[in-house]
Amino acid sequence: MFYFFKIPTIIQKMYPNYLWRMPDTPKAIYLTFDDGPTPEVTEWVLAILKKYNAKASFFCEGQNVVKYPAIVKKVLSEKHSIGNHSFSHLNGCKTKKSTFIKDVEKATKAIDTVIGKGNKKNTFLFRPPYGKITKPQAIALQKMGYTIVMLDVMSGDFDTKIQPKQSLQKVIKYTKSGSIVVFHDYQKSFKTLQYVLPKALEYWTKEGYVFLSL
Repeated sequence: MFYFFKIPTIIQKMYPNYLWRMPDTPKAIYLTFDDGPTPEVTEWVLAILKKYNAKASFFCEGQNVVKYPAIVKKVLSEKHSIGNHSFSHLNGCKTKKSTFIKDVEKATKAIDTVIGKGNKKNTFLFRPPYGKITKPQAIALQKMGYTIVMLDVMSGDFDTKIQPKQSLQKVIKYTKSGSIVVFHDYQKSFKTLQYVLPKALEYWTKEGYVFLSL
């Protein structure tokens, strides 16, 4: 699987209506976690974030929200934000527009059921699975009030072909003020995440960074 650790500027400029990074707030990094919530993994992430007084955004799959509502509530109670990562983790480029939109709305309903309908900041942050979304799908979702959240830096924690040390090196190399960094709080990524996240947080903290949610 080919992917960029650092999303090229030219790609970000091609899709200016998507959120790739935040304005350069001095010394602020925006950590995000996809594909959860997952028992043990998400709870471990929350403990590490608390240790470093870090806030983050969790882009949840609706099917996992239904399975683990208590973890979703814990994420929100600890002042992190929650985003929509579709219900079934569909690849937008391989899915009909109507099917894709319905899947996103299904995830929104699942999240609303757990956290209440009053917090649109959470349910209307949407990150497409695999980063794959067609222009008609994006336009439709944006008209419905969703913000399409992409990324600036990919950790590669899901990639079993790279070593955790390599993932750490890439994340530290490419993350700057304003970067939206993607990790994954699910089982496949856990080994790499356990190595990379504490070390990256320690490094960034020593460099004077703070960690904010979207």
